[in-house]
Amino acid sequence: MVPALRYLGSVCGLARGGFPGGFSAACAPAPGKPWLLCQGGRRASTSSFDVVIIGGGIVGLASARALILRHPALSIGVLEKEKDLAIHQTGHNSGVIHSGIYYKPESLKAKLCVQGAALIYEYCNQKGISYKQCGKLIVAVEQEEIPRLKALYERGLQNGVQDLRLIQQEDIKKKEPYCRGLMAIDCPHTGIVDYQQVALSFAQDFQEAGGSVLTNFEVEDIEMAKESPSRSKDGMKYPIVIRNTKGEEVRCQYVVTCAGLHSDRISELSGCSPNPRIVPFRGDYLLLKPEKRYLVKGNIYPVPDSRFPFLGVHFTPRMDGSIWLGPNAVLAFKREGYRPFDFSARDIMDIIIKSGLIKLVFQNFSYGVNEMYKACFLSATVKHLQKFIPEITISDILRGPAGVRAQALDRDGNLVEDFVFDGGVGDIGNRILHVRNAPSPAATSSLAISGMIADEVQQRFEL
Repeated sequence: MVPALRYLGSVCGLARGGFPGGFSAACAPAPGKPWLLCQGGRRASTSSFDVVIIGGGIVGLASARALILRHPALSIGVLEKEKDLAIHQTGHNSGVIHSGIYYKPESLKAKLCVQGAALIYEYCNQKGISYKQCGKLIVAVEQEEIPRLKALYERGLQNGVQDLRLIQQEDIKKKEPYCRGLMAIDCPHTGIVDYQQVALSFAQDFQEAGGSVLTNFEVEDIEMAKESPSRSKDGMKYPIVIRNTKGEEVRCQYVVTCAGLHSDRISELSGCSPNPRIVPFRGDYLLLKPEKRYLVKGNIYPVPDSRFPFLGVHFTPRMDGSIWLGPNAVLAFKREGYRPFDFSARDIMDIIIKSGLIKLVFQNFSYGVNEMYKACFLSATVKHLQKFIPEITISDILRGPAGVRAQALDRDGNLVEDFVFDGGVGDIGNRILHVRNAPSPAATSSLAISGMIADEVQQRFEL
C-alpha cells in the first residue's frame, strides 16, 4: 500500500473484469459539447467493467486516464450524473496553476501540487492546450503581515517551489505597476489555464485508449450482487452493482469514487464511513470592467491567514482576458448552489445535524460575519481590493460567477486540510477506494493525484 495515503478506517466495498459498455473513443466530443451514448454501445443496465470511477470531474477523469494507460487490458468506465463532464468544481474554479507554496511541508497537498504543476505544464505543451505562465505576487500591505510573508517564503522553499524571490516595493512596481505593497513573494511559475478544457482532454485520452463514459448516470445505490445475472456467462465476476436514479445498473469488480461535493454521500451509499462530512462553501467573484483590465498583469494575492484554508480575495487574470476579483467564502445553502438564494433543505439539514459546522461557526464567528458582509456589500470588497490597487473604485467592477468548494469537516468542527483517501472493510469496502477531500489545489495536482490513485488501485486490488 502506498505509504503517503491517509486512511480513515471505514466500512465499504468494489470490483474487476468485463466488456466496455456505453461510450467508445469515437464518441469523444469537442470541448463543451455534450457526451452522448454511442450507437451500438450497450445500455448502462447491462454494462460491466473491471473498474468504475464515479465522478466526471478533473480528478475522476485524470484517474480514469491513468488507470487505462497503465492497464490497457482492463475495461474501465466513468459514471457522471450530469449530461456534461467537469461542470462543477472543475468548471467553476479560478483556473490558477498553483506553485505549491501554501501547504504544510511533507503534506500530500504540498508534494502533489509541486509535482502536479510541472505535469500540467508538460501535458498542456504535449496537447497544445493554451496556458499563460503569468506569475503571482503574494503581497504584504501591512507591517504585521511581513513575518507571515517571510514564513510563507520559507515554507515554499521547503516544498521545493522553484525560483521564489522576496522582493521590495520597487520590484513590486516593476511587475505590477498599479499594485502597492511593502514586500512580496514573487512566484514566477504560477500560471492560468482552462481546467475544463484540460479535463475534457483527459476524457478524450481515456476514450481513445478504450475507456467508456456514461453521463446522466446519478448513482443512487451501491451494493453487492445478490445473485448472478440471468444467463450470464461471467457468473459473479462482477459482484458490485451500481444503480442510478432511473433504475439502470452497472456491474463491476472495483470502484474508485471521485465525487467531489457528494463524496461523503457516495461513501455512505457504499456502506463506508460518511466522515469527514462535506460542507459547501460558495465563493463569489467580481469582474473588473474591460477598460480597467490594464491595472492587473498577473495574479496578485494577499498574505493568507493560516487559520483558514481560503487564500483571501485576490486578483486573477483568465485565459479569455477577463480579470476575476475574489472569491469570498460563505456557507452555501445547496451543494451545487452557485447563486446566493439557491437552497436545498436536505443539504442544510445535513450541514446542521451531521457535520461539525456549528462548532466551526462558534470558533470563527467574526470571520464568517465579515465574509457574509462582503458578499452582500460590494463596497466592503472594494475597500479590501484598494489595499493592493488603490485606483480601483466600485464603478470599475461587476458581479461575476461563483464556485462552490467541497470542504471536508470533521466532527469537532475542524477543517480537514489535506487530501484524504480511504477505503473500508467487508465485501464492498475491500473493493473500493474513496477520494474524500480534494479541494484546491486538486485541479493543479490532478495528474499527480491520478498517479498516486493508480498506484494504490494496482496494489490494493492486485490488478
